[in-house]
Amino acid sequence: MSLDPPTYLSSLQNNIRARPIPWEGAVRAGTITDNDLKTIKAVDKVRKEQRRQTVEGNLEGYQSLILGGSMGKSVFESAAKRADVVQYMLVLTGDLLNGHSNNPEDPIPLLASSVLTMLAADAQLRSPRSTKQTDNALSKIYQYLSSLTKSQDSGLKDIAVQQYSSLLRTRKARELFWGQREATVTPLVDVLREAAGAGKDTDSTLWSGATSIRSATEGLGGGVGLQLLYHILLTMWQLSFEASLVGKGLQRDQEILPLYTQLLRLSPKEKTTRLLLSTILNLLSAPSNKDTLLPTAVAARLPAVLANLKSRHLTDPDLLEDLKALNGMLDEYMSSQTTFHEYAAEVESGKLIWSPPHRDSGFWRENARKILDEDGGALPKKLAEIMSKEWADDKSVLAIACNDVSWLVKEAPEKRAQLEKLGIKGRVMELMQDKDEAVRWESLRAVGEWLRYSFD
Repeated sequence: MSLDPPTYLSSLQNNIRARPIPWEGAVRAGTITDNDLKTIKAVDKVRKEQRRQTVEGNLEGYQSLILGGSMGKSVFESAAKRADVVQYMLVLTGDLLNGHSNNPEDPIPLLASSVLTMLAADAQLRSPRSTKQTDNALSKIYQYLSSLTKSQDSGLKDIAVQQYSSLLRTRKARELFWGQREATVTPLVDVLREAAGAGKDTDSTLWSGATSIRSATEGLGGGVGLQLLYHILLTMWQLSFEASLVGKGLQRDQEILPLYTQLLRLSPKEKTTRLLLSTILNLLSAPSNKDTLLPTAVAARLPAVLANLKSRHLTDPDLLEDLKALNGMLDEYMSSQTTFHEYAAEVESGKLIWSPPHRDSGFWRENARKILDEDGGALPKKLAEIMSKEWADDKSVLAIACNDVSWLVKEAPEKRAQLEKLGIKGRVMELMQDKDEAVRWESLRAVGEWLRYSFD
């Protein structure tokens, strides 16, 4: 249901519709082309249904007429000095956008979103101060564009992402975008996961970095095109300027750092590498993110990937500057960290890999009690949380967790009750029946350590 326009606006529109426009003279003067005129007359002063069918049959032509593009300038550009033509075309454009269907792939709302995006982007440049009206308009545009990002058509996805990028020019626009992140951000990250060849919370590739040079050079996963990848990375880079707002959420909900580390391994062009590095740098540089995101970046093996990048023949000056800054930031962080900090960061990341501490008996002798006591027992609580998941596509996480439990019980037997209260003993016993051989073996070892002390 749409609202009737204000009386003044409706009167103005009707007045403009009734004005005679010397179209043929505009063509002779070169103000518009003969093709422009044919395109206009096909939808002018006809029924809505006929207008809709005409636009659907020539979507590219009407996009070019209103927005410009590869076929030439838009009518608004070419007729900029003819106020009568511009006014008439604004009213006609409004008529074209009126009465469309709710189908997200309908060409009419596609045209509408393009026009509204241009207007909203221009309004932000002219008046960066936010208003309730512009905020509501942005939210509705984001809502529509998010429906396109869920389409199977990569072309529609790319249209949406490019329009996102045009809109994310102010802090308020980015805050609104993040506020609708389930609809706006998640579909974009899902495409990035496809490109990285990994699924959310399942594929160990992101954390292990198990991608050979050969597979990396064969291209991106999921059939993701370079243009769509670039535009998504550009949009995420723009969002990263609100790093204090979005950084922790991106890591918690999307595992953004291991994902971007993997994409760095696979990045096919310097322009995509530059956006990946710059986004990571923005996220890690925010003071509120350093305590959580720097340890996660190390656990995701970002330093090793950056070292590999340094060995390549890179020429982009911005890329090289960001690479140097990231290396310096991570070197400074790691020089202040102990093996305990590295282990704690890995556990806090929510994903375990067979890093050296897990099998180092000396590490456990020195740190088992500290792991159990530090910060009110935060690490064993996180370990219990990790173990509570099924990890259907990455059973190694459960095997590693059981390995850690066996070491904790062996080195700090007096703390067994603490682990039991967290449900860890019961979960370890359940995993003895797991289908994965490594999980069964490591859980058996852990139960064996408990039985050594003969308690119920």
